[in-house]
Amino acid sequence: MAQLTIQQAFDLAVRRQLAGRLEEAEQLYRQILARQPEHSGAMHYLGVTAHLLGRNDIAVDLIRRAIALRPIWAEAHYNLGIALKDKGQLDEAIAAFRQATALKPNYPEANHNLGSALRDSGQLDEAIAAYRQAIALSPNFAEAHSSLGNALRGKGRLDEAIAACRQAIALNPNFPEAHNNLGSALKEKGQLDEAIAAYRQAFALRPNYAEAHSNLGNALRDKGQLDEAIAACRQGIVLNRNLAEAYNNLGSALKDKGQLVEAIAAYRQAIALKPDYAEAPSNLGNALKDKGRLDEAIAAFRQAIALNPNSPEAHNNLGSALNEKRQLDEAIAACGQAIALRPNYAEAHNNLGNALKDMGQLDEGIAAYRQAIAINPNLAEAHNNLANVLKDKGQLDEAITAFRQSIALKPNYAEAHSNLVFAMHYHPGYDAQAIAEEQGRWNRQHAEPLQKFIQIHSNDPSADRRLRIGYVSPDFRDHPVGRNLLPLFLHHDRRQMDITCYAQVPLPDVITSRFQQSADCWRNVVGLSDDQVAKQIREDRIDILVDLALHTANNRLLVFARKPAPVQVTFAGYPGGTGLSTIDYRLSDPYLDPPGMDESVYSERTIRLPDSFWCFDPLENRDIPVNSLPALETGFVTFGCLNTFCKVNDGVLALWAQVLLQVENSRLLLLVPHGSHRERTLERLSQEGIEPGRVEFIPRKSRQGYLQLYHGIDLSLDSFPYNGHSTSLDSYWMGVPVITLVGKTVVGRAGLSQLTNLGLTELIAHTPEQYVRIAMELAKDLPKLGELRSTLRRRMEQSPLMNAPRFARNIEAAYREIWRTWRETVSAKS
Repeated sequence: MAQLTIQQAFDLAVRRQLAGRLEEAEQLYRQILARQPEHSGAMHYLGVTAHLLGRNDIAVDLIRRAIALRPIWAEAHYNLGIALKDKGQLDEAIAAFRQATALKPNYPEANHNLGSALRDSGQLDEAIAAYRQAIALSPNFAEAHSSLGNALRGKGRLDEAIAACRQAIALNPNFPEAHNNLGSALKEKGQLDEAIAAYRQAFALRPNYAEAHSNLGNALRDKGQLDEAIAACRQGIVLNRNLAEAYNNLGSALKDKGQLVEAIAAYRQAIALKPDYAEAPSNLGNALKDKGRLDEAIAAFRQAIALNPNSPEAHNNLGSALNEKRQLDEAIAACGQAIALRPNYAEAHNNLGNALKDMGQLDEGIAAYRQAIAINPNLAEAHNNLANVLKDKGQLDEAITAFRQSIALKPNYAEAHSNLVFAMHYHPGYDAQAIAEEQGRWNRQHAEPLQKFIQIHSNDPSADRRLRIGYVSPDFRDHPVGRNLLPLFLHHDRRQMDITCYAQVPLPDVITSRFQQSADCWRNVVGLSDDQVAKQIREDRIDILVDLALHTANNRLLVFARKPAPVQVTFAGYPGGTGLSTIDYRLSDPYLDPPGMDESVYSERTIRLPDSFWCFDPLENRDIPVNSLPALETGFVTFGCLNTFCKVNDGVLALWAQVLLQVENSRLLLLVPHGSHRERTLERLSQEGIEPGRVEFIPRKSRQGYLQLYHGIDLSLDSFPYNGHSTSLDSYWMGVPVITLVGKTVVGRAGLSQLTNLGLTELIAHTPEQYVRIAMELAKDLPKLGELRSTLRRRMEQSPLMNAPRFARNIEAAYREIWRTWRETVSAKS
């Protein structure tokens, strides 16, 4: 150094810095500053060297000191911006880059890095403008075109993003980042094969390109190639163990694979590596939500929003979790915020529809679903959700059309297909054969491909040993099915039956606790894949596995498709069948399925319980009294139906109108959510001659409030073709008889079964004319109606409908019978 002038030493230091000999360059710069402390060039490049060595705090300090010595030096402001950006101080970095461009307007690199800092801070419009300015200054600036593509992708302007990335590649075909960015834009456009090819080209150009491997994993995940996706993400991690994005993408592939525990661990590792990575806590929240850990999920989403308040995905995910938690006002607000940030966000409109529907705002929910579909006509989930709410409004033709559209868009959508099967039970246009055919299609599409996973059962075939009974249900909770099942669980003979519950219950309640106490083993299967649940059942060596949902919401029929137990039964969700060839039996009773009826409509063999399919217990509402006949005080008869409104069709309304016309001054009380379907109901009744003033609508109530509605009803009118089931049992308990019309499908014979068990067969009609006559005669005989009201609860208590020990013994006898049948089958094969 002593032999060199300061300028010679400076030139040598710069050359060594450019050659990558950073420590030598650093030593030379320090020696220059020792001789000339205010040498701005040495101060500046010493700061640049510190940045290259990863010492950003030192870099920022040194470059700022250089700027103090030479304030109008554009390159120094530019390098200060780079160091500040790497420190995460984006606002200060943006200010530094702006100062560089102000001092040197024709500085494309500064405009490019300004764009990158603006993009990282979420200011995408400003970032796009900065990238475009860089390109205007240097049209062949391939990196600026590539970065512009990234920013355009962030705005959802995918065609422009793809064009920008392709332009970057045209300028520099060997630019791996441009191929990687092109892949990301193509992936979001849904052009997965092209995206995969772009990612592969990126790491062909740079084999150790960890980000491209990670992004390839994401595209493979979207294609459903989950094993390949996991392998690609793991390769990205091998190449760069500090790449948070690779752990995040690995978590997403593991989540789709059903490995939620491993996915959660991967997301947490991503967050540990990059605490300001907003996407990772958002994805973590989704995995926690699927696992049923809603409070933790909501906390994760809020963390993501704190990191990036402008993330529509995080707000949307928060809304979905809050909806599952039944914090509906907050859910609506969160989805609304997601839409405000991205008005064309179809999934957010869909989730908003879910929250509005659960709030009871059905018309508003439909509008939200239709908006989601307008934005993305191929969003199968929105069609399915629209169909569900149309069904709830009684618009069954439209609902079934929407279910079929959902399935056409997503043929493997088993949930939507189950919803279609169940909806057909409500529609008067479908007979048992049509329903059976649709169930058969469900079985062929979703269940039969899983038969390859069926394993040989090695259960002990002893005839009289204690049997392991497994129950699978989403309704071990305050739900009509749960309430009907609890008496069975409370009275099971645990010396004869070992009871295991596989509970798909994300929000357990007091009823859940009672089920849990009544079981020998409780398995929470929320967040477990069907394959994982089936594996657990096999490990538990269940002898008889019982489905308690059929095609109702949140069923786990695809567990039964894997046949994890030697004998499988369906029961309780509703009297019917599943169509699954792997379910052996269905439980019914002699009235729902009279001997001699055509049983070819069921894929299962029918086992008839001696008395009743149902067992009723009022549980915590035992003390609500039966009141005197309301008509004695009001001076008119009030008919009522508190069934879910999807059971009320035009034929039902027409028949009810005939009843009202026959009973002067009578009224009709219906349990109907708010919405346009109320007006449609009044219009339909008006066409039959019923004035709107004779009809009263009541919205959904608490369980106690709902039961107390019967205090204002003199006589209940049943629906058809789907009768009241649990609702009718409630009506009898509250002293209100039900007039029923026997249907042609099993769900339409519930009234026949229940009234026969009560010894009230005179309330059963086999024709519409009989229905009107029975209702009219009873309504005009107030003494008889009053006597029925005062004696009906005692009649219930003394009937098989409330004899829980008898009900349990009957079901246990059925289990023992089918177990012996299996044993004989096994013996015959051996």
